[in-house]
Amino acid sequence: MIPPKDCNQSYDYLSTATGLLKISANDLGISAITYVEQQEQPPSQHPLLRKAKQQLSEYFNNEREVFNLPLAPTGTVFQCKVWQLLCDIPYGQTCSYGDIAKRLDNPKAVRAVGSANGKNPISIIVPCHRVIGANGTLTGYAGGLRRKAYLLQLENSQFSARHTK
Repeated sequence: MIPPKDCNQSYDYLSTATGLLKISANDLGISAITYVEQQEQPPSQHPLLRKAKQQLSEYFNNEREVFNLPLAPTGTVFQCKVWQLLCDIPYGQTCSYGDIAKRLDNPKAVRAVGSANGKNPISIIVPCHRVIGANGTLTGYAGGLRRKAYLLQLENSQFSARHTK
């Protein structure tokens, strides 16, 4: 889905073990979850934001593996296809950029998949942290590799990245 950019946005924040999350929503759904250093705007009382905060808190407390929220990211058609495939990666598992490209029936689109993955506006719920290098290395994460490793370890205590770039 590529919602119009003029949708009214509401914001709230959640402090987590990985840092402060800014949660954005509009009338269509959650539009962004990003890491921020400090609260940038006053929080709103949008019911979808309360639901997102509850589900994210449950996730960080190992009480939730699947999110049940309407999503409204803004992106190109290709990016939205990649983001949808990210949502299909099961909790506690990983795959490579090449795996995603193959699922798109375009195995040569590895770099494009990596670019779309890096532009994912909805961290954690659209689990771009579950995409790793083909050789098992932690590669790229907008929130930083330390956060990516934490999220992967949270989801799978057996996870151990062999390398980081």
